[in-house]
Amino acid sequence: MATGQLFSRTTQALFYNYKPSPVQRMLDFDFLCGRETPSVAGVINPGSDGFQKLFFGQEEIAVPVHGSIPSACKIHPTADVFINFASFRSAYASSMEALKQPTIRVVAIIAEGVPEADAKRLIAFARANNKVVIGPATVGGIQAGAFKIGDTAGTLDNIIHCKLYRPGSVGFVSKSGGMSNEMYNVLARVTDGLYEGIAIGGDVYPGSTLSDHVLRFNNIPQIKMIVVLGELGGRDEYSLVDALKEGKVGKPVVAWVSGTCARLFKSEVQFGHAGAKSGGDEESAQAKNKALADAGAIVPTSFEGLEATVKATYDSLVDKKVIIPVKDFVPPTVPEDLNSAIKSGKVRAPTHIVSTICDDRGEEPTYAGVPMSTIIEKDYGVGDVISLLWFKRSLPRYCTKFIEMCVMLCADHGPAVSGAHNTIVTARAGKDLVSSLVSGLLTIGPRFGGAIDDAARYFKEAHDKGLTPYDFVESMKKKGIRVPGIGHRIKSRDNRDKRVELLQKYARTQFPNVKYMEYAVTVETYTLSKANNLVLNVDGCIGSLFLDLLSSCAMFTPQEIDEIIEIGYLNGLFVLARSIGLIGHTFDQKRLKQPLYRHPWEDVLYTKYT
Repeated sequence: MATGQLFSRTTQALFYNYKPSPVQRMLDFDFLCGRETPSVAGVINPGSDGFQKLFFGQEEIAVPVHGSIPSACKIHPTADVFINFASFRSAYASSMEALKQPTIRVVAIIAEGVPEADAKRLIAFARANNKVVIGPATVGGIQAGAFKIGDTAGTLDNIIHCKLYRPGSVGFVSKSGGMSNEMYNVLARVTDGLYEGIAIGGDVYPGSTLSDHVLRFNNIPQIKMIVVLGELGGRDEYSLVDALKEGKVGKPVVAWVSGTCARLFKSEVQFGHAGAKSGGDEESAQAKNKALADAGAIVPTSFEGLEATVKATYDSLVDKKVIIPVKDFVPPTVPEDLNSAIKSGKVRAPTHIVSTICDDRGEEPTYAGVPMSTIIEKDYGVGDVISLLWFKRSLPRYCTKFIEMCVMLCADHGPAVSGAHNTIVTARAGKDLVSSLVSGLLTIGPRFGGAIDDAARYFKEAHDKGLTPYDFVESMKKKGIRVPGIGHRIKSRDNRDKRVELLQKYARTQFPNVKYMEYAVTVETYTLSKANNLVLNVDGCIGSLFLDLLSSCAMFTPQEIDEIIEIGYLNGLFVLARSIGLIGHTFDQKRLKQPLYRHPWEDVLYTKYT
């Protein structure tokens, strides 16, 4: 067991099994104490490497993450404290591996309930190799103004209240981490504060004992008095009794063993910790308190008297000038985390990403405010979901049915069109689904499917200006612009597009008004006088009918309609629909398993250019 200080202002630790909160609390304590370097040198997460972003004051730092204990110890040779947050099932193996590293001097085991046989093996190895084990079942320890383990001493508010940001004159050791926090408050009230505090842990076999740390405190010049808080069960306090009787401790020791109320119970009682269970008269709190008092410790008559006893002992040492009280100061302010500050109402922060269509923070996801359960229970269709997510409102059923018709009718148009062709080629080249789909979607534009928005835009402008079909078509010709939505390579006056006919029939019977579609039909009449294939195609039909949908349902303002057309909502329908067909082409080619060795066009190009 070490004979002096375990920690200092330059001590660094390796943190095993990453937990964000305790690591950040250690770094916040570092900043509060004015440390120049963070106390966490690295994090060990088996099997993973990289880094974790954390804060050191206001500065965001990258704490390295290592995949194994040996590699972390090799990279950080000055880190001599190992803080183990592994579960009780794996704490032994990781702790033993850490103890075997030459650079590790102190191992703190947080897990409670480590098998006793494993704990004994760890203790034996540590003592044989002059290393220190704190725990199992511990919160760790703290040297005021220098270093703390994990969650020791609790929140920053408690640390500041207990003045742990600077060293005092008292050494404290306890079995209980919770009682340690209580005593840190007591010491801040009646003394100049803590110098070092250790919670050895509540399991039956702690890695280091109360007397181990009392003997260390006796060798630390800055510690002028020692406070010990034991508990019933076990015989650990008797090793301290022996040390006091043998004169190994030359500093005043104020001690109290809790659990004196156990005698009020008719049967044996377990007090929280595995070791807090009296196995006989000698393990009772009363017997231990008497033995400590007989050995020379200062023992109050009850726990209620402990604070007064500590104060009296401290005041006596001040009077004798053994203690010169440490001057206090105002520590730096540790910046508050944004999330906690928002919750407390101290700050407001703009969101980086805003979504007005859906939210999953409640009991169930909502689409434009409509709960998912409502969508299912009311038998909403795909068109209803699209209306909620795209237009942020529930459109009438005739509108959502029209949307569904558009998706169904535009899902595919055969393997020869550019989008399907590119998808097929990519799939046959062995690429994955997403790559194949994207290669087809990227061809969507003014010459393939993407004319819906342009058709709506030009038809709306011409209709609203009152242009005759002649004036509209001829003005477009003068600008060198083909009329979007007019013309087809295969379809003609005598070979009409069945999709266009189906959409027109539905709209004429279901829509309140189809003025834009009828205007497009008059334009078609004029263009057919020029050429037999200048028919209203499916893009033009959908574009004009969507104008009728938006204007006739009375749910959109003129400004909203203009914005919808400008942004590209209508082409979104084609993208959505065609994705279905392109995915089908990908699966079809995958099933056919026909690899693409040579594209037929290569022979043509080779002949042409050579």
